[in-house]
Amino acid sequence: MNKNMSKVKWLLCPVCGNKTRLQVRENTELKNFPLFCPKCKQETLINVKQFNVSVIKEPDAKTQSR
Repeated sequence: MNKNMSKVKWLLCPVCGNKTRLQVRENTELKNFPLFCPKCKQETLINVKQFNVSVIKEPDAKTQSR
C-alpha cells in the first residue's frame, strides 16, 4: 500500500449493522450526515470523526398540554 494512501473503511448502518454504499477515509469528518441504509431502508443522522461514528438522537415531538 502506498504511503500517501490513507486507510478506508465502509460505513456500517447503526440500525442493522450492514454495509452502506459509503466509504470514509481516516481524515474524513461528517457532521449531521443523513446515512441511508439500502437494506433496512432507514435513514439515520450521524457524525463521523477518525472512524468514530456517533448517532444523533433527534428529540421526539412533544404533545402540547392544555
